[in-house]
Amino acid sequence: MPDRILICDDKLALAETLADGLIDRGYAARAIGSSKAALDDIRSGKVDLLVTDLRMPELDGLALLDAARDHDGELPVIVMTAYGAIDSAVEAIRKGAFHYLTKPFKLDELLVFVDRALADRALRREAAELRDVVSHRFSRGGLTSASPAMQAVLGVLDRVAASDVSLLITGRVGTGKTTVARAIHHESARAAGPFVMVNSAAIPESLLESELFGHVKGAFTGATTDRPGLFAEADGGTLLLDEVGEMSPALQAKLLHVLETGRIRPVGGSGERSVNVRVITATHRDLHALVRDGKFREDLLYRLDVIALDLPPLCARREDIPLLADELLRDALRKNPRSSVKAIGKAALARLIDYSWPGNIRELAHVLERAAVLATGDEISEADLPDQIRTPAPSEPAFAGEIVALREVQRRYARWAFEQLGGNKTRTAEHLEIDVKTLSKLLSD
Repeated sequence: MPDRILICDDKLALAETLADGLIDRGYAARAIGSSKAALDDIRSGKVDLLVTDLRMPELDGLALLDAARDHDGELPVIVMTAYGAIDSAVEAIRKGAFHYLTKPFKLDELLVFVDRALADRALRREAAELRDVVSHRFSRGGLTSASPAMQAVLGVLDRVAASDVSLLITGRVGTGKTTVARAIHHESARAAGPFVMVNSAAIPESLLESELFGHVKGAFTGATTDRPGLFAEADGGTLLLDEVGEMSPALQAKLLHVLETGRIRPVGGSGERSVNVRVITATHRDLHALVRDGKFREDLLYRLDVIALDLPPLCARREDIPLLADELLRDALRKNPRSSVKAIGKAALARLIDYSWPGNIRELAHVLERAAVLATGDEISEADLPDQIRTPAPSEPAFAGEIVALREVQRRYARWAFEQLGGNKTRTAEHLEIDVKTLSKLLSD
């Protein structure tokens, strides 16, 4: 639909001439000789751009500008004025007019500013829509829940978001720990600051210290420039340390120092700098058990575990699966705009609700994106779901069959889990809470 331009001038012939010229260039332009009638059009939502004279008998241009922008603060207004009324034109700019033109002017001159004003309006609308998407995705709107288990988590979230208290988010892999951390940041006083995330298990131990605290030039081979590090990058905002249970004892000590003093020292540096960062940590491991095993510092755990949020697995919040599935499908369709899918069929949704979801929300997201790509109809059907969801294996007694050594049970279970997770060693190791090297040994025995 072409942009709708309203040209208001009590000298109607001039307004009609300008409107005809704009129509010839593809715009939906309309001339009007009454400023009060122009305001009625604006209030009805029929105007994308107003071009108005300043001196008119009913409402003058400044009054029309004020009324129009009271109704729609994003409506661009171009004012036309005679040479002797430049002061009024400048006042119009102060009040929010996009531009002013001094009569007489050529149509091409008006067209330049019409194009710019409409492009500016489109950009503002796009930015507003993006803010709405971000607000929904990373705020309470993205954590809608009908289950009592998740409602309890959200109740705690309400109270901790406004605080700077240390927070530990626990839960199985794929339960949404990062989403919750983003929501807490978004609802906190630090929302205007950066949100920075690092997965401690995904970065080699030799590089993690530099990644977190930065380094100076020449600190090690390859350090060709100074680097501030993620703590400095998160200054004024929030830093999420995911899988904090994988940190080495040496890094745990350095992290404790930062939490106690609010100061970081880059690798190879001789001085410290202050940082103002809220640290949120997350893990799928039992840190208290790691403390008992001597693998995690007890004093650091006290610092991190001021308040804990334990996220329930998806199988414990089946009431939320329809809500989550709708939201995740919308995300999948945004990534795959050529998909024919519009919704999830009833039979397919029933299968999703019945499935055990060992991979939790992350697995649900992958399943729906796969279905969005492969489905040929406007609804996802049972046939579009993976085999393990369409035809779940029949349950058997937990200890049926021959009695075998515990090591053999571990090997068989590791092979079964490896097959269930599509032959992905990293995901299988995460689910089994072992490292990839141990998993490889189990699979090769």
